[in-house]
Amino acid sequence: MTVLIVGMMLWWAAHLFKRVASKQRAALGDRGKGMVAGALALSVVLMVIGYRNADDWSVYAPMAGMGHVNNTLMLVSLYLYAVGGTKGLLYTRMRHPMLWGTVTLAVAHLLVNGNAAAIILFGGIGLWALVEMMVINRADPWLRPAAGRGIKGDAMALAGTVILYGVIALLHLWAGYNVFAGSYA
Repeated sequence: MTVLIVGMMLWWAAHLFKRVASKQRAALGDRGKGMVAGALALSVVLMVIGYRNADDWSVYAPMAGMGHVNNTLMLVSLYLYAVGGTKGLLYTRMRHPMLWGTVTLAVAHLLVNGNAAAIILFGGIGLWALVEMMVINRADPWLRPAAGRGIKGDAMALAGTVILYGVIALLHLWAGYNVFAGSYA
C-alpha cells in the first residue's frame, strides 16, 4: 500500500507544481517539462505496481450490477477526455472537460471496487481532479472559447471514444478484469 500512496502523492505533486510553485516551475524552463513528465510517468508506474500488490481488504461491498453503470460512466468519461482535443459543441460550453472526465472515471471505478487500494487510487485521482479545477479556477477566469469544430468535432470525439473504450476493455481483460461481466469487485 505504501508504493500506491507514494505514487499518488507524486501524481499530485507533479500536477500541482506548476500551479502552486509557478515561479520555481518557470525558472526550470524546458527542463522542468521533462522533470514533470518523468515524475508523472514514475507516479503511474508506482500506482500500478502499488495497486496490483496491495493487500486486498474490503471497505464496502459494491452493489450487484454496478459493472454496467461503470461501463456507461466510462463511456461518458472517455467522451469528456476527447472533448478538449476535438473541440466539438461541448468544448465551448464546458470548462475542464478532461478533469470532469477524470472525476467520472473515479466515481465509476469506486462503484465497482470497494477495497482500500481502489479507494486510495480512484478516490485520490478523483479528489486530485476536483482540487486541480479549484486551483485553476481561482488562478484564471474562464474565457469561453468562441468556436470549435461543431458537430464534426463531436463526431470525432465519439469515434475516438468508441475506439479507446475498446482498447481499454482489452487491456482490462488482459490484466484479468472482465469489464463486461456486469458485476465485479
